[in-house]
Amino acid sequence: MATDQINTASMPGRYASALFELAKEQGAIAQVETDLTLFAALLDESEDLRRLVASPVFSAEDQGRALAAVLDKAGIGGLTANFLQLITKNRRLFAVRQMVKAFKALAAESRGEVTAEVTSAQALSAEQIAELKQTLKNSVGKDVQLDAKVDPSILGGLIVKIGSRMIDSSLRTRLNAMKLGLKAAS
Repeated sequence: MATDQINTASMPGRYASALFELAKEQGAIAQVETDLTLFAALLDESEDLRRLVASPVFSAEDQGRALAAVLDKAGIGGLTANFLQLITKNRRLFAVRQMVKAFKALAAESRGEVTAEVTSAQALSAEQIAELKQTLKNSVGKDVQLDAKVDPSILGGLIVKIGSRMIDSSLRTRLNAMKLGLKAAS
């Protein structure tokens, strides 16, 4: 991702940039990225954890204690655990998803990669993922990492987002365009 596509002026961007610089100094970018990816997966899996992260009802101390237990059980430690505890203490835990996304973008940029968010109606096969990566690499001129999501409501096709660019070839969008065309013609 180009630097202008990573909003380091935003609060989550500033925190992610600070974490990235510390991880870079300690040679721990890969470990922190892995830990943050694991934490994001835990958020996706647990409604209780999402509630803990998002709710202003919990005190920073309660959030910190609960988070410490989650991090310990997940095996997340070191710089990542310290960072998550710091944002909890500073009452910024609610923005952790944006911080993770910004950190991953900074890490990908440092490796000369871009991340493409790909939404499909069903899970892509390994062969389809490899072909899509190669097609996108040819298009953008850099290695591409895929952040794949499944959304059956798009019916078919793909929605690909790279930075501020979006290519929507979903069946749902095509059907809506046809519907609008038919309404305009009648």
